[in-house]
Order: sequence, then structure tokens, then C-alpha cells
Amino acid sequence: MLEQQLVPLLVKLAVAASLASVLIRSSRFQSMLMVEDRTMTQRMQITLFCALFLGAGVGVRVLSHNTYKAIDLGLEGCMVLGMVAGYTAGLVGGALISLPAMFAGELMTMPLFAGVGVLGGLLRDIAPEKEDIWRFSPFFDLSIWRLMRKRLDLTKATFNVGCVLAILLAEFLRVAIIRLFPRGSVFSLYPDLDGTHWGTAIAMFATTLFAVALPLKIWNNIRNEKKLEAQQRLLNEARLTALQRQINPHFLFNTLNSVAALIRSNPDQARNVVYKLSAILRRLLRKQDNFSPLREELSFIDDYLAIEMTRFGDKLRFQKEIDPATLDRLVPSMLLQPIIENSIRHGLSTKVGGGIIRLRSLVVDGRLHVFIEDDGVGIPEEKLATLFEQGIGVSNVNERLKVLFGNDYRMWVDSKAGEGTTTGIEIPELQATYAAVS
Repeated sequence: MLEQQLVPLLVKLAVAASLASVLIRSSRFQSMLMVEDRTMTQRMQITLFCALFLGAGVGVRVLSHNTYKAIDLGLEGCMVLGMVAGYTAGLVGGALISLPAMFAGELMTMPLFAGVGVLGGLLRDIAPEKEDIWRFSPFFDLSIWRLMRKRLDLTKATFNVGCVLAILLAEFLRVAIIRLFPRGSVFSLYPDLDGTHWGTAIAMFATTLFAVALPLKIWNNIRNEKKLEAQQRLLNEARLTALQRQINPHFLFNTLNSVAALIRSNPDQARNVVYKLSAILRRLLRKQDNFSPLREELSFIDDYLAIEMTRFGDKLRFQKEIDPATLDRLVPSMLLQPIIENSIRHGLSTKVGGGIIRLRSLVVDGRLHVFIEDDGVGIPEEKLATLFEQGIGVSNVNERLKVLFGNDYRMWVDSKAGEGTTTGIEIPELQATYAAVS
């Protein structure tokens, strides 16, 4: 007998968890839960979201003549609504959710639901911190234990126990109303507690408690996931900004050194370099995006190499083999310049006869491949093994690619002493909308 009486209570908990999971699938509902200081419009939107589903549950129970009793979560939903969105939302939500029951003649439903909604709102108002609503646990004994072990302060422990008592009070009010107004006043799974097993009575109160706690826990888990995602995104953006700022001063200082070397030997060339440098800096200062079309990066490289060729003259030659289909592909900003600068500084500058830098791009299976090759002095094998862990240029580019693409990219360096170095990069196709979001 007791087992049969417990089945509807278990079904009720399953419905509470399912309903909370359905609601949180809405991105709009998620965004409203992420904000604690909501406008009245946002609170009413949350109220309508919840009232639609909870009111439908009450309506199904009424229309089925109490065949599907466990689907009615009106009282528990009003408490959750008040705790999440405040007493105004709890009051209005309680009135809306109770309408199907009111039309069925259960006339005490509206004042009960509205009162429980206001009670939930009062819990929200007295919470030490707004986040404490989401930390509410039905296991009040744990709060007392943590308080005794000094792992929880007194106000938070008292608030958690107060929430438990308030929810139990709501169920007690329902039972009291049924006793005072026995004919169709409000609905309860077990209106006649005198004729039920004492274990059923305890289970009914516990079910109400957990039916309030389950949605809060489910929604809070999603909130925590979204917060972690936002924190990771901000961390990646900060890391990316730091890496980009690392490149620009490096490029600037090296160029200024070139200008200093030219000032006495060739003032006209020095003036020309300063002019080109100012044009490059203006572009860098205006550009805030993490991505840009490959054609813009190539234009930047042309200006950069014009500066370097002023210093190296005919010793430095540059060749491009660019697939036209790649020109509008998006690439990380300042992707090529650090690598080409490495080729010049470490590969060609110490080579007596200078050399050639080749830049190639092509698309293979929808992925962009870029190759920077030089016929310089090459990189010693022992240094090649730790290339991504030292210096600024190559390691910086690799770190930025890792931040932007995770594991969905490849970057490698092949080099032979005395023959030259090839740096290859493979990245996925990026759309303009992705760059705008980034």
C-alpha cells in the first residue's frame, strides 16, 4: 500500500526535473536567469514562461479529472518563481497558474498560490546574497553540520534552514486549507492525511521540498556552465590581446633600429622608412579585429617588406604564389609578419648573399594552407626541437592559433642547416560572421 502511494510522488519529482530541463533549453530563458538585477519586463517574461508550462500542468490535471495528478506542480512552481524572480513575479505567476483550477471550482487555489509566490519572493529579499537562492539545499542537516564545523557562516546556514521551513510551511498551508474547506478548495495528491500511512505524509512534504529544489539545482548548473564559458572566453580574449601587444612592440623596435642605422648613412631612405612605418602603425591602431582577410595581411606584408628592402636592398627578394581563392579567406591578424620577420632576421640577414622569401597559399579540402619559405642559413636541430617554447615570433603565432582554434589547426617548422626553413600553417575555413563575433 505504501509503495503504491509513493509512486505518484516519484512521478511528481520526475515531472519537476523534466519541466525544469525543458524550460532551460530556451536561450532566452537562460539569458534571463543569468541576470540577478532584472527589469520588470524581464521578471514578467520569466513569469509568463513558467506560468505557461505550470498552468498547462494544472489544466491537464483538471481536464483529466485528476487522472494525471502528479503533473500538477502549481504550488511548487509558484515558490520557485518567487525565489528566482521576486515576490511580484510570484504573485502574478500564482494568479495565472491557478486559473485552470479556479475555473474547475477550486476557489482557494488562487490565494494559496499567490501567497506562496509572495513567500518565495520574501525569501529572495532576505537572502544574504542573491546567489544564496541558487545554493539552497533541501538537506538542511548539512547546513547545520557545516555550521558546526565552521565551514558555513551563521547567516547563510540560517537562511538555508529558513528556506526549508518556508517550503514545508507552504505544503502545510495546503493541508490546512483542505481541512478548513474540505469541498474542492485546493488540490492535493493526498487530501485526507488521516487515511494515509504516516510514511506517505512525510514523503509528501519531502516531495514538495525536493520539487522546489530540483529546478533550482538544474538551472544553477546551467548558469555555472555559462559563467565558466564566459570566463574562459574573457580569459582567451585577454590572452590574445596580450599576445598581439607582444608582437607590435617587437616589430616597432626592430624597425626603429633600422631607421637609426639609416639616419646617418642615408637620410632620404630613413625618411621613407619612417613614412611607411607611420602608415603601418595607423593601420595597426585602427584595427581591433582578431581576424582579417588574407589580402589585407598580404598588403601589410608588402608595406613591411618595403621597409626591410630599404635596408637590405637587392639582398632580399620576395616571391608570392597566392591562390586567388584564398584572398578573401579570414586569417588571424598579424599572422604572417612575425614569421617573415624571423626569416629575415635569423635566416637571411647573416647570409652573405642574402636570399629569397616565398609565400604560398592554397586551399585543400576546405582548409587554408599557408607556407613561408626561405633559403637562409636554417635552424640548428637542437634549437628546432624547442622552437615553439622560445622567442617571440613563431611561439607567439602558435599561441594565438591555439587560443583561437584549440586543436583544430596545425603549425610546423621544417629546417635544414645551410638550406633554409619552411613554416607551414593549416587552419579551418572562417566565415565573416565568426570574425565579427570574435
